[in-house]
Amino acid sequence: MLLLQTNEISKSFVTDLVLSNISIEIKLGERVALVGRNGAGKSTLLKIIAGEMSADSGEIIIPKDRTMGYLPQNATLDSTRGIYDELLSVFAPLIALEKRMRTMEEQMADPGSFANPKEYDQLLKSYDALQADFRDKGGFTYQAETRSVLNGLNFGSFPDDTPVSNLSGGQKTQLALGKLLLIKPDLLILDEPTNHLDIDTLSWLEEYLQHYSDSVLVVSHDRYFLDKIATKVYEIARHKVRKYTGNYSRYLEVRAAEFESEMKAYDKQQKEVAKLKDFVQKNIVRASTTKRAQSRRKQLEKMELMDRPMGDAKSATFTFDIEQQSGRDVLAVSHLDVGYGDQEPMISDLSFQISRGDRVALVGPNGVGKSTLLKAIDGGSTLRSGEVRLGSHVSIGYYDQEQKSLNPMKTVLNELWDDYPLKPEGDIRTVLGGFLFSGDDVAKTVSQLSGGEKARLMLAKLMMRHDNLLILDEPTNHLDLDSKEVLEGALINYPGTILFVSHDRYFINNIADRIFELSRKGITEYLGDYDYYVDKKLEQEQIAELEAQPEAVQKNETAIGDGKEQFLKEKELKKKKRQLARFIEQTEADISKLEEQINQNQQSLLDPDVFSDSKKSREIQSKIETDEAKVASMMENWESAQLELDEWE
Repeated sequence: MLLLQTNEISKSFVTDLVLSNISIEIKLGERVALVGRNGAGKSTLLKIIAGEMSADSGEIIIPKDRTMGYLPQNATLDSTRGIYDELLSVFAPLIALEKRMRTMEEQMADPGSFANPKEYDQLLKSYDALQADFRDKGGFTYQAETRSVLNGLNFGSFPDDTPVSNLSGGQKTQLALGKLLLIKPDLLILDEPTNHLDIDTLSWLEEYLQHYSDSVLVVSHDRYFLDKIATKVYEIARHKVRKYTGNYSRYLEVRAAEFESEMKAYDKQQKEVAKLKDFVQKNIVRASTTKRAQSRRKQLEKMELMDRPMGDAKSATFTFDIEQQSGRDVLAVSHLDVGYGDQEPMISDLSFQISRGDRVALVGPNGVGKSTLLKAIDGGSTLRSGEVRLGSHVSIGYYDQEQKSLNPMKTVLNELWDDYPLKPEGDIRTVLGGFLFSGDDVAKTVSQLSGGEKARLMLAKLMMRHDNLLILDEPTNHLDLDSKEVLEGALINYPGTILFVSHDRYFINNIADRIFELSRKGITEYLGDYDYYVDKKLEQEQIAELEAQPEAVQKNETAIGDGKEQFLKEKELKKKKRQLARFIEQTEADISKLEEQINQNQQSLLDPDVFSDSKKSREIQSKIETDEAKVASMMENWESAQLELDEWE
């Protein structure tokens, strides 16, 4: 069933075109991701669909009996209620129904009501009907659902009567999300719902949306999140929209393949056009070939020329380098207490070490003190007691998620140039150009910049410093998907040491080789990327559950040990099976890609321009033979892996 349809939606702001003839469809049960660069018009389209903004032209079609709920990026709540009562307000009609039931129960329990059997019988029937309606509308589960959402959104430790007005802006947005989830509209429209969420809350939201029975339309820059929930992707680029089936990773694969195919077709047509034009030019004036030249000219005139395929818009380009290499020992923290003012320390007695070349991700729930710890290491502003020791030749480059290091009154050009006044203006402009500030952009004041632009400016300043220890606090906040990928590439190739905080699990997976999990009890270290950390945490939880089983406790410690050993063996076996399955899947994809390449090369040998060129044809034939050998080798590996997997099944 079609739940939403937009027909040729267009929108401009003054003279700037944002959306042009945008048409999308969402069916009941679909989870649709809307992706594109910052400024592409994603949030504008959501506002138009939600009725918060009018389109210049086009129409929105939604069945009359269907409901829609919209969460903007910075949604907030203005309420004097406590957090629990604020969420319960969603169920006001149900609560009123419940009160009517309680009143009727009192009437039924009153001995005086037995005096009139007919009226009493009617009271029982009315109560039964009311109870059935109450049950069908979720009357017996609404309080549990409310509690589940509160816990899932990280409000479980808050007193129920915590005033909404006392919450931070981010927490109010989370609570607004909770209300919307409890309302359960037929179409849930979410604009950057992962902002302000820690990793545990993100995981909970993913699972919730995966099991959401109705439809979801979401804008997010969290690639891990999009991979988990999306069943369809619409990309907005250059004011147009394009549809892709599958999750975010599938969208990237298909988009890349489409662009490659379109470029090949375009290049082929361009060569054909050039050849026809050349023939016409050389033969139009010669009497013996004029007719053929005229025929080629008509062929050119009838030909429907392809537009050059639109590749990605210009991306930021930058790298991080170091002035000098640090010593082997980069950072040592001993018995650290951190906090603010006269308040109790947020973290106490913290100790850890970081060596040259480490890439450490600091993870933990919101409010545990991750940013506070980074500030203590960088400048000591939150250091209460303990010691922070830097190794020899260590210089720190610090990225502050609050962007306080930027002067709102300066221009973009001066914000960077004032730090390096001896450099020529042209060099400063070149650096800014690499971060997508060009032309009049550099004359803007910092206060005029968007969050994403400020983030790029801070990265430009950080790049210029050439420090050998980068301390990054949420560096991917405000960045679009493309900018995140560029930042990842720069950090992967960075020759120094990195300590960073991020809620972007995809980013953590690509950058980190160690995970520090921060809690009120201290730091737990995991040697690996984010996926390893998740697997290890799950394994630890399962072992803890196994050891806590009453039967095992009653038997003896040996039984516990045997059960634990058996569990670990099964865990390792499952891990090997998953690795084999992934290897088989990847090998199949690689074989398919190589076979397609071989086929294309074989077809190219039939091209007169190729087979008439002996050198070129030999090169292509050699490439075909090399690829065929690779396919044969990969097939052997595939068969061995498949046999091994079959033996374990």
